[in-house]
Amino acid sequence: MGLTTDVNPEPDQRELDQISPNWITTRLDFLANWSRSNSLWPMPFGTACCAIEFMATAASRYDISRFGMERMSYSPRQADVLICAGRLPFKLAPVIRRIWDQMPQPKWAISMGACASTGGIFDTYAMVQGIDTIIPVDVYVPGCPPRPEGLLYGILMLHKKIMGESLADPTLRVEHLMGPDGLFRRPEAIDEVSEPFGNSVHQTRSA
Repeated sequence: MGLTTDVNPEPDQRELDQISPNWITTRLDFLANWSRSNSLWPMPFGTACCAIEFMATAASRYDISRFGMERMSYSPRQADVLICAGRLPFKLAPVIRRIWDQMPQPKWAISMGACASTGGIFDTYAMVQGIDTIIPVDVYVPGCPPRPEGLLYGILMLHKKIMGESLADPTLRVEHLMGPDGLFRRPEAIDEVSEPFGNSVHQTRSA
C-alpha cells in the first residue's frame, strides 16, 4: 500500500508515497467517519413536492432521527449536508450556491428527486437542468417525487461514502470552484448566466 507505479514501470521510477496509510491513520479514519456519518445536520432546501416527502421522512413514521439527523440546521454555518428537495429555478441558483459556500467543511450534498438531479419534466429556459452544474453533489435520489424510503436509502449511501473517506487524502476537501468547463460557478457568475429572466439578485434584467 502506498507504492505508486506506472503501467509499465521502470526500476528507478518506483517511489514510496509519503502519506502511505498506516494502522493509526486507518483507525482515526474509522472513528472520525463513524462520528460524522451518524451525526449529520441537514440543511433543507425544499422548493417543490420533494420537500413534502422530506418532511414525511423527518416525521414520526420514518423518523430520520434514527440516523442522527433530527437537528435541522436552517443556518448553513451549522450544517453538514445540503438536501436540495425539488426543482431549482435560476432565480434560486445564486442562493443555493451561496448557501453551499457558507457551509463549513466537511460538507456533503444530496440531490433529491428528478427535478433537482436533471431538471425532470421542467426542460425549460428558467430551470436549472441539474444542480450539479451549480454545486458538487454526493448522492442522487431518483424519483418524482421519491418516497421517504428512497431518501433514507440515499442517506445510507451517503453514510457509506463518508465511511470510505480518509484523513490522509490531501484532495478530499479541495473544491474546484471554477473548472475549465465552468462547472461550479460563483454566485456572481450564476447571476450572469441567468441573463434572460432575472433571479433573486436582479428580479428584472433592467436593474
